[in-house]
Amino acid sequence: MPPWPNRIPNVSHQLRVRDESIEGDNPFRWEHKTTHEIVGRGKSIIFSLPGAFTPTCSTFQLPDFEKLFPEFQEQGVENIFCLSVNDAFVMNCWANDQGLNHVQVIPDGSALFTSAMGMEVKKDNLGFGIRSWRYAVVVENYVIQKSFVERGFRHNAEDDPYGVSSPQNILDFLQGKEYDTGGEALQLNLSDGIGSKDKIG
Repeated sequence: MPPWPNRIPNVSHQLRVRDESIEGDNPFRWEHKTTHEIVGRGKSIIFSLPGAFTPTCSTFQLPDFEKLFPEFQEQGVENIFCLSVNDAFVMNCWANDQGLNHVQVIPDGSALFTSAMGMEVKKDNLGFGIRSWRYAVVVENYVIQKSFVERGFRHNAEDDPYGVSSPQNILDFLQGKEYDTGGEALQLNLSDGIGSKDKIG
């Protein structure tokens, strides 16, 4: 495992936002925001996954975070963000397809955030290229309070582990219940989480 940053990275994300001043069938424009601008200083959860529209992500993880949002609010969580190495068009389309009202999507098309977190993995065996390993973090004031990383972190994984970063497991932690801590002990990197050069072999 690469060293884990102390704070979430602050990289640029290219967003597509609706602009009613634009006429025609595509009233959207590009907007560039940093991670810290999007997430804010409140208590939030960021979960990252291999790809939009993929089975586990679409069937379980994303819809369950959406459904359980009120229970997260009861634990002081203000926002939940879903991040993936996909572009803004794909992420917006996926959010619409899922009918999201609570979970916000963050495109990481160039894997800048994912790489800075040390969570990028090759998925060439599936034709995906570089993607994110599945994980989640509880964040407050940009500081990572708790991490939930799926077991088996490696390139070109044949399987797609899921459970540690599930909303149910994170809720158990927030509620003070027994929870799954994951398979790997994380080595803390006490930098600000920006520009990590550590990679996996």
